[in-house]
Formats: sequence, C-alpha cells, structure tokens
Amino acid sequence: MRIRVKDHVRFQADRMAKIALATTARAQLDLYCVAPGQAQKPHSHVDQDKIYYVLEGRGRFRVGADEQTVEAGEAVVARAGVEHGLVNDGQAPLVALVVVTPPPAHP
Repeated sequence: MRIRVKDHVRFQADRMAKIALATTARAQLDLYCVAPGQAQKPHSHVDQDKIYYVLEGRGRFRVGADEQTVEAGEAVVARAGVEHGLVNDGQAPLVALVVVTPPPAHP
C-alpha cells in the first residue's frame, strides 16, 4: 500500500485533526494535524505503544514526567501505560505521523 501523506494533511478549526491512514492486524498509522494552540490531552494506553514522528513544525511533547520540544525530523516514543500528549505552542502548523501498536480495537 502506498500513501501520499501530503494528500491527507488537513486542519480543523476546533481541534487537532486525527486522520487514519492505514490499519493492519498489528499496527495503525495516523496523521495528526495540529494547528497553533491546539493539543492532544495527556492520556495513556494500557497495552499500546505510540510513536510520533514530526514531519513539519514543532511542538511540546510530554511522555511521563518528561516534556520536550520536538521538531521536524525527530521522533518521540510513548510505551504502553505511560501518559503522553502534545501541544502546538508555536506559530506554525504541526504535522506528525503516529504509529500505534497493536492497533486499537474497533468494532
């Protein structure tokens, strides 16, 4: 499966856009489009790891007690059970690929 990521980039005025790009039995690939001032509330997953890879922009990512500014070309890993979230506290849009494994259970 080939995915042209740039064809899926879109922003929402009221909240971070989370766009599902692909799901297999073992992983899910999402695209997060986060406008300045938008955030993903801190949360955790009992049995899922999450990897964020920033394509464009920069933002403040929190994993557990660690909070860092992450920019294009850098990645953040949140292991299962560890609280994580992000905020775009900059002036430019933030675009990140996000891998979740195993994928969430959907009906």
